[in-house]
Formats: sequence, structure tokens, C-alpha cells
Amino acid sequence: MSSTPSPVLFKQLSQSAKGPDLVKVLVIYTGGTIGMVNQQGAYEPKANCMIEKLRTLPIFHSPEAASILTPEQSEFFLVLQSTGKGDKYLIYHVIEFDPLLDSSNMSFSEWIKIADCIKENYQDYDGFVILHGTDTMAYTASALSFMCENLGKPIILTGSQIPIFETRSDGRDNFLSSLIIAGNYSIPEVMICFNEKVFRGNRCIKSDSQSFSAFASPNMPPLVTLEIDIKVDYASVFRPGTTEKFSVSRNMCPNVGLLRLFPGITFQTVRAFLQPPVQGVVLQTYGAGNAPNNRPDLLHLFKEACSWGVLILNITQCSKGNVSAAYATGKALREIGIIMGADMTPEAALMKLSYVLGKDNWTLEHKRTMLARNLRGEMTAMVSQEMSISDFELIESVARYMSLSTSEEVMKVREAIYPCLMCAAAKVCDIPALEKLRKSGGNLSAQNQDGRTALHIACRQGHINVVHYLLNQGVSVHIKDYRKETPLIDAVEGAHLEIIRLLVQTGATMPLASTVVAVRMCSAASDNDVKLIEAWITAGASPDWHDYDDRTPLHVAITLHKMDVAIFLIKCGARTDVPDAFGQTQRDVAEKLGYEDILSIIDKTESAEEIGNS
Repeated sequence: MSSTPSPVLFKQLSQSAKGPDLVKVLVIYTGGTIGMVNQQGAYEPKANCMIEKLRTLPIFHSPEAASILTPEQSEFFLVLQSTGKGDKYLIYHVIEFDPLLDSSNMSFSEWIKIADCIKENYQDYDGFVILHGTDTMAYTASALSFMCENLGKPIILTGSQIPIFETRSDGRDNFLSSLIIAGNYSIPEVMICFNEKVFRGNRCIKSDSQSFSAFASPNMPPLVTLEIDIKVDYASVFRPGTTEKFSVSRNMCPNVGLLRLFPGITFQTVRAFLQPPVQGVVLQTYGAGNAPNNRPDLLHLFKEACSWGVLILNITQCSKGNVSAAYATGKALREIGIIMGADMTPEAALMKLSYVLGKDNWTLEHKRTMLARNLRGEMTAMVSQEMSISDFELIESVARYMSLSTSEEVMKVREAIYPCLMCAAAKVCDIPALEKLRKSGGNLSAQNQDGRTALHIACRQGHINVVHYLLNQGVSVHIKDYRKETPLIDAVEGAHLEIIRLLVQTGATMPLASTVVAVRMCSAASDNDVKLIEAWITAGASPDWHDYDDRTPLHVAITLHKMDVAIFLIKCGARTDVPDAFGQTQRDVAEKLGYEDILSIIDKTESAEEIGNS
């Protein structure tokens, strides 16, 4: 696998003049047709070729935009100037697998390798793009959707039917669209981008080996449609609804398989298939989940396997539709312990089985429960439609006043008004109003005209109950407002320590450069604001971060003789021997100004450290 940029380079990017306008995407190039080259009349993967060729294509690397990078950064990053959403620069780094793989060679070990790569780089990037062969892309997308737990950022798989460097290729649009969506849109799902559509990954099947429309999502419309405008169906986005941090579940059980029924299938064939070490089976039945109920030998065999602890998941052989117990033949399967798989694809059902069986700390009964539950949006859940958008008198009144007549026009009014209503509800801690807006189709992650969400507002106001509600509804802690600040900064500026701890527990990280944070901490030190200093440190800031003159908050506290802050910072482990731009350490400042009280605290702390180290 190719090398990754050092933390220093990321710090330099964040502190550059263009820093606030940057979005960062990691591209994981695993192989596949998209990066192949024509050698002796056949397409073959070629190592260390992709990145250099991308640099020659202006749509993937703008020489003008690249001027924001230092020579060292230019070795690792490529830059898009226009990303399709605002006036941002999109910077991306490509990690190349060694060896490059045809997707037919993908297996559990490769999925773990991809997931680990995402985990190692999760904090540094806004989104992830995986370049992958098309043949097993739906399997990989399904596997990653389950392995990536508590996902808060977009992961998009894409590839092509014709290599990206051919004169006529679908790869350019697929890759460029994936970069733009991954860097700019808050869709915390594993997705597949192909032919101007972005689908939920675990709802996809490869449906055509010859067309640019290689993938279909039979039971769910696309999440994103890329036309002249990029249209995102935010109401359909599946959000984790948890306050846990992102993690990767690496223990995928390989002892699973697909068994497709056919007329005349023999008892011996099914018995051989169900023998150990098989632990889980996706049973593809006829129509709406039916199997022959005039074959007691097969029903007895399935019942016996269930009693052994084999988990059997029933899905339809049809590409569209779901299974049910409406027919006697389907009801018979459920009664012997076979689990209904709703409208899952074979790829999703198989990967879900592998994921659930890999949870060694779950009981068998809990595994059965989780298989029947909608974990990552892989199956259609029945949702109660209590009201429609027209039930809100405000929307109706605005529509009448503006003489709107079409549903599209009313939808645009809703998209403009709902974020403001949600922010207003969050400000006054009105959870019932938020729930009413959500049930009527509102997207709780929607941003108002300043890019702020209801979570930003709740964090600033200190409404811990609203924060809990929004996080449990899947609102991302990573969404940035027009200042490029996440809800974590609002919680810090409000000095709401309980909320800060909750956000950090959920996976929030410091979105600002250390120098910018240090300036704000120095300002808090000058005001002797211990609570605000504590808030910054609780959010992940270091008491030793320094401003543009290399001054730390302790330098400022000592200079202005702000004893409360100075004592707190020293207790937090702030160093007293760090020189600023003028060569003055914190101790030097105290000695120069004759602050014996501060020097006494410094001496006691250093003595205690020496005793502790001896």
C-alpha cells in the first residue's frame, strides 16, 4: 500500500491561507477496470500509474488550484478547484493497494484491509472514495456498510466499464462525481456512484455487464441524482442514531453461503450444503418467499439445521420485491425458525449474516433478532406516515401567498423554511416540534443559510436533551457551518462541558487548526476565563498549543497575572519551558515581572514531577 501524508502536512494544510475553504477526501485505489491500461491489446492493472495520469487531467488536478500547496504537499495531494458546492478547494490523496486486485479476487481479508485503511485515516478526511472493480462492488459495499459501525462520513465506491484514461470512458464522470459527493455532502453511508446516480451500497446489485448503467437498486430509489443540479434525497439517508464513535468490526464470519431453491432440488444436495462448518445460509426462495410445502423432507432438514444453531435468512429470487408469510408455503418456513429477510439483496443478506455471526459476544437469540432488524438501511422498514407536508399551515400559507401550484415549488419552500424551523425549535429546547418536523419528512441535518444545523444551535444553547435527541436521530457531529466550525466549537464557546464530552464520545474532533484554537485560548486566558479554557481542553485542545507569536495560553495568563487560569493550566500539565517568538519561556516571564506567587506554583509542580519520575 502506498504511503500516507504525515500529520505535519495535514497541520500545514489546515493553517494555510486557503485552509478554511478546503475539504479533504481520501481515495483508496484497490484495482479494477477504472485504472487499467491497454497493454498488448488487453486491459491490465499497472502499479504506480494512476496518480501520475490523474495529474495530467485538468478535471482531476488543476495546476492553478495546486498553487495553494507547498512542494512537499504536492507530492501527496491533488486538487480540484471547483467542487460543485460553493467556492471550495477539494484536496484528495490516493492510496494504492499493492498488489492491485481484479474485483473477482476480493475476499474477507481485502474488505478488512479497506476498512482498516478508512479507520486509520478517519479523523483526517471529510469523506472517502474507493476505486473498485464492478464485478464484486455490491458485495464490498454491503460488507463495508456493516463493518463500518457508527459511520458519520460518506464512503463511496465507484469504478467504470471502460478505463478512465481511454478517450471514451464512464470512469471520469463516476470518479469526479464521487469526489464531489464525498467531500461536500453529509451522507454518512456506504454508497455506490455509477452513471450519474448514487445508491445506498447495500441495496445495489450489478445488473448489466455491458452498459454504463451497470448497477441497479431494485427496491430503493437513488440517494443522489447528478443532473444539472445535484439532488439529494436527505429524507431517505440512513443515519446511525447513536452516540458511539466510529469503529470497524473486523470479525466477519466466512462460514456462510447462498442456497438457491429450484424445482426438483434433492434432499442430498440441501443436506450436503447445510453440513458444518456452515453457520449461516441465505435461502433464495420463489416469489414472495415461498418454498415447496409438499416436501416434508426439506422442511425437516431446514428445521433440524435451525435447531443446530444455523441461521437461515429467507430472501426472494426476484430482483424486486420482498418476502412475506402471506402464503402457506412462506408461513411454513417462518414457523420452523427461518428468518424473513424482507427485500434484501443477496449481497446484503450474505454480508449481514457474516457480520452478525462474527459477533461472538451476542447470544444466538440476539443474533436472530438483529438479522430481522434494519441495521444499515439494507431492508425496507415500515414507517408510520402520521402527517404530510401539507399538514403544516405555515407551508400552506406561504405557498398560497406566493401563488405556488406545483409540488416541486412547495418542496423548495419546505427546504428553505424547515432548517430555520428546526434551528428555532432547537434554540428553545422544543423536542416535540423537532419530532413533528422529522415525521413530516424534514431532514434534521439540514443546514440553514449560515450552514448551521439544529445540532449547532442546541450545542451553543447548552440543551443537552436536544443534543441527545439529535444524535440519536443520526445528525452528524462533523457538519461544518459557514465558518467551517462543527457543533463541537459551539459547545466549547458555550462552555458546556457535558455536551462537549458527549460529542467527543460520539466521534467529534477539533475542526480548527491548533494556531487558531491557541489564539482563542489566549483570549480566554486574558479574561481569566477558566471555564472556557477547560472547555477547549476537554474538546481536545492542548494547553501547549501556541499562537502566531508562539505564545501559549500560559504565557498570556502569567503576563497579565491571571492567577486562576495560570493555576488551572499548570494543573493540566502546561509546560513552563517553552520559548515564544521572543525567546521568553513562561518561567522567564514570571521571573521578569517578579510574580513570586506564580513562580512558587511552578517550582512546586516541577518538584512534584521530579519526585514522580525518580
